[in-house]
Order: sequence, then structure tokens, then C-alpha cells
Amino acid sequence: MTAFSYLFSPLRIGGMEVRNRILSTGHDTVMVHDGHVTERLIAYHEARARGGVGLIVVQVSGVHETARYTSHVLMATSDDAIPGYRVLAAAVHKHGARICGQLFHPGREIMETQDGTAPVAYAPSAVPNSRFHVMPVPLSRKMIQEIVSGYGDAALRLMQAGFDGCEIVASHGYLPAQFLNPHVNRREDEYGGSMENRLRFLREIAETIRARTSPDFVVGLRITGEEHDSQTIDAGEVLTFCQMLDQDGLIDYFSVVAGTSASLKGAVHIVPPMYFSAGYSAPFAAALKQLVGKPVFVAGRINQPQTAEQLLASGQADMCGMTRAMICDPEMPAKAAAGRLDDIRACIACNQACIGHFHKGYPISCIQHPETGRELTLGIRPPVERRKRVIVAGAGPAGMKAAAVLASRGHEVVVHEAEAQLGGQAKLAQLLPGRAEFGGIITNLAREMELAGVTVRRNSPVTRALVEAECADAVIIATGGRPRRPSIEGGEGTHLVDAWQVLTGQANVGANVLIADWKADWIGLGIAEKLARDGCNVTLCVEGLFAGETIHGYVRDTMVANLHRLGVRIVPYARLYGADGATVYMEHCASGEPIIFEDIETLVISQGHDRVAELETELEDFGGEVHVIGDALTPRTAEEAVLDGARIGCLV
Repeated sequence: MTAFSYLFSPLRIGGMEVRNRILSTGHDTVMVHDGHVTERLIAYHEARARGGVGLIVVQVSGVHETARYTSHVLMATSDDAIPGYRVLAAAVHKHGARICGQLFHPGREIMETQDGTAPVAYAPSAVPNSRFHVMPVPLSRKMIQEIVSGYGDAALRLMQAGFDGCEIVASHGYLPAQFLNPHVNRREDEYGGSMENRLRFLREIAETIRARTSPDFVVGLRITGEEHDSQTIDAGEVLTFCQMLDQDGLIDYFSVVAGTSASLKGAVHIVPPMYFSAGYSAPFAAALKQLVGKPVFVAGRINQPQTAEQLLASGQADMCGMTRAMICDPEMPAKAAAGRLDDIRACIACNQACIGHFHKGYPISCIQHPETGRELTLGIRPPVERRKRVIVAGAGPAGMKAAAVLASRGHEVVVHEAEAQLGGQAKLAQLLPGRAEFGGIITNLAREMELAGVTVRRNSPVTRALVEAECADAVIIATGGRPRRPSIEGGEGTHLVDAWQVLTGQANVGANVLIADWKADWIGLGIAEKLARDGCNVTLCVEGLFAGETIHGYVRDTMVANLHRLGVRIVPYARLYGADGATVYMEHCASGEPIIFEDIETLVISQGHDRVAELETELEDFGGEVHVIGDALTPRTAEEAVLDGARIGCLV
């Protein structure tokens, strides 16, 4: 019997009943082809339905040709879309889950076009956005009516395909929200000015959908409570807008989120990284719940069933969006229902392979669970034909994942870790300010190994003699990396330390610090924040276009905001050249001109990593299989390390 009495109680929403209060919110997957549902997308959602989710809201579907905000958006503008939607709905229903589809128009919030040219975007008024630098065309009344009709047509197609309902996306600064926002909507006709007029577009959409679908077809509304930006809709007005729609009887549920696509500051909250507290959007949902009679959903960093249960039990919401929790662990609902809480692979909100992949135009996945998005390949683990004795050298993310997959398929697996603790570089990552949650990857992968029956030996470096003594059939080398220390001109009398020494407390850092950041990732940013919080005067020199260039924007922008508040100076285009006592010499990456810094007490180098692969040379003529993965192959990130482990685990 589950301890989550609220989370696993059914919920009536309009004409449908949902088996529990766990929601997979609408999120782009980049698993769409030519605007249509694909086999890969179906497998992705079916995995979550099989895992026990109550309701799946499928990613946005464009309702008008001008709604193509990316090159890989679903489109519901033609009956050609119905067959794909029908197969998707059947796959979800087969496992007892419910399914709704998002109906969408971005207005001015267009990321890209089909051919890479600058977009022609439409909005209530010619007010540009800050994030994508798009200047929109004001919508004519005729086009407004075309788009409104498009919402109704798209909803009808979803209903004909067997969907249980639809969700109007009026969140994150997209077109309906642009009409609601007086900073963006400068119209002087019946669609602008008063609250009644600004609501008219959204109300007409809801009325049209109601007119073209059956009474039991669910119509939901996704709405941003707090946009966290300066040019926003007043939160009090949002509550009133929702109350007005509720009184009209047009909406069956309200789904509350935070943030806006229109600015860097607001966009961070669309998929908030680990720096934000769990369930921080709930207070607005609770306020809305007091004003409307329909169910209220909430999303925003709800990654554990315990958090969801508390929000539901306290009456702040009726359903919890746990999207990234199920990207990380599709079986989370079933595990929670069975009381297997220690087996849940908790999301750490790193944003690297989920929203990070989306923004790069790649299918989404998860750094901890690379099977996500690869259900048709890595999701299939055939049992081994011949059981092998496998030694895994190193218990960082790559080694742990490889060991877990190999053992789950039937191999006898022994992991040898040279240190006393598991985790490799993840042990260091969790020491940076605001990134303690990253350590969850160690806990989660260690549990995967335990469940698979892996034997772990600590303080046990692997040698050729050990491999031969244990009669190994295969060796997986996952020995990781070490800080790269490039040769630099001079250096005499310079107090030079590396990022690892700073994190582990092995370095006595002076008051005036310069960080030479080659990778432009979260390490340089994190070290800068740590030292600034310790009271140092910090200059961060980045060998790139900007700090955090190689990491996801929402993570980068949050970290850069912290550094700005702390007074950290950031210098881009700066390559480390040399040092002489208290003087550090940089070279401008584009001009080649020198950049000189005086009175530097400590030079901290964050120059990437070198692979630790001596064991590969030692086993060069070994008769069994030898595979090198993770940073031991070539230094990258935890995502590639875990993916390497999963792939080799399926191959050996």
C-alpha cells in the first residue's frame, strides 16, 4: 500500500478521470519529423505511460503556419497529422494513462525557421522581444480570426485521433500571453487596452475549441503566474484572467508554471536549474486554487514524490508536473506507488541533456539515464549469450553505468575503485556553490549497481597483475581524468593552483584572484562564485565568447547573474599566455593583442583535463577484451561518460 495517499488518488478533470496526480507536462522532445509524430516520439511517451504516469500532455502543436517556432515543431494544421496522433494516443492509453495535446502559437517568440533565415513573426503589436531579437508584425483582425479558427481545427483533430483533451498554451510569453500583457499589447482596438479586451483573444480561442469538440473533451489552460521579468503581466491580473475564464465555464483545468521566453532573466524559469528550490511556483498555484473551481496543476522543480505529496496534501495544487523527474526515471510513479523510494533515480536539474539538447536541436535525453530518447536502441537490453567475468576499472559515472548495465544483462561484474569513495569528478562538482544536488548522480548510479548485483571494491586500483589474477574476460577502463596543466611562459614566483585544489581545500588562495578558464563551462563559473563568496576579489578570464559558453543557457545565465551580484569581473576572448610573479599575461583570442593583469596573488587554472589511461597501455597485449570509456577515452562531461557506459554495457 502506498504512503502517498494524495499523489495516488484519482482525479476527475472535465470528462476524464486520471488514475493519479502525476503529470508529464508538455515539453519539446526534438523527436518530430516534418511536423509529424514519429516512432521515436511514441516510444518515448509510451515508456512514461508504462511507468505509471497519470496524465501526459504532449508537446506543442502549431495551429497556424506562422506558429513554426522551431524546425522540429509538431503541426496540427492538416488532417495528415491525425494518423500519427492516433497511434500515439493508443500507445499511451494501452498502459492506463491519459493524454492531452498542447495547442500553440508563439507569436513573436520564434527561435528559428525552417531554412535558417530570419523569421517573419506576428504579435499583437510591433514590440520586439529581448531574447531572440525578433521584431514582429502586428496581427490584423483577419489573421487573428484565422489563428483562432486554427486552434479549433487543431483541437478537433486531436479529438478525432483519440486524445482525451487539449491544452491552450498561454504561458511563457507566447501569443495568448502577449495579448494579456499590456507591455506587449499596445493595440487600440477591441483586443487591447482593458483587461476584458486583452482577454478577448484567449476567450475566443476557448470558445472556438468548445464549439468544435464534444462536451467531454477536456480543455485546459497553461498559464504563467510569475514571469520573473520587468515587462510582465501583473500576477494579480493573471489571477483575475483565470477567474474570468473559470466563470465562463470554458476551462477544465489550469496548469501553473513560471517564467517567460521573452528575456534571459525570465527564460531561466521555464526549466529552472538546480539553483531554485523544489516547488517554488506553488504559492501562485495555491492562490489561484482559492479563486477557481476547476483543478489546478503546478510545475517547477518537483523532482521527488515526497515533494509532490506535500504540495497536494497542503492544498496548494491538485496535480503536480514532474516532467524532468520522469525524463530521468520513467518508472518513478510505479516505484513510488510500490514504496521503492530508494530505487528512484532522482533528477538533479542539471538541464544538460533535456532542455540543453532541445536548444541545440537534438532529441532530448538525460545525463543519468541515456536510455531516455533512445528507447528503441539503448532501452532494449538483451540477456547475454555467454556470461563473462568483467572488471571495471574506476567507479566514476562511466564505470558505474557500464557496470550496472553489464550486470543487468547477466555478466559477472566487479568494479575496482582506486579511492575510498565512488563518483569520480562528480564528487568535486557537488562542492561548487548551489551544485550539491549534482552529487545525486553518484547515489543514483551506485543504487543501479546494487540492484544489478555488481560487486564493488574500494581502495583497489586495477593493474595487469590484478586482471590476470581474477581471470577477467573483459576489462572496462573508466579511470577518468586529471587536471590539465599546460606549459605557460614564465611562471616564476607565481602562486598557481588548479580548480581541483581550490575545491578540495588544498590551496591557500590569496585575496586578489584571476581564473584562467579554457573550457568556458560551469567549473570556471563555479570556482569564481566560490572564491567571491569567500571574500576574494575575482577576475574570470574566459577563452571563449562569453563565460559558460559550453553549458546550457539557463544554467549559465543563473550563474552569471550570481557573479554579477558578487562583483566578479568577466573578461572574454582571453587565452592564458604566461605569468611572472604577480603579473598574468593573456592573449586576446581574436586580435592576438596582450591583456595584462597586475597584482594577482593567485592564478587559478581551469584548463580542462587530461585522460588517465596508463592501464590501457599496460593491457595492450592482453588476450581478453579491453574497452576504454568516459574521460579515460577523452575528457568530456558526465553526460558522455554515462552514455559511454550504457553503450558498452549493451555491447559486451
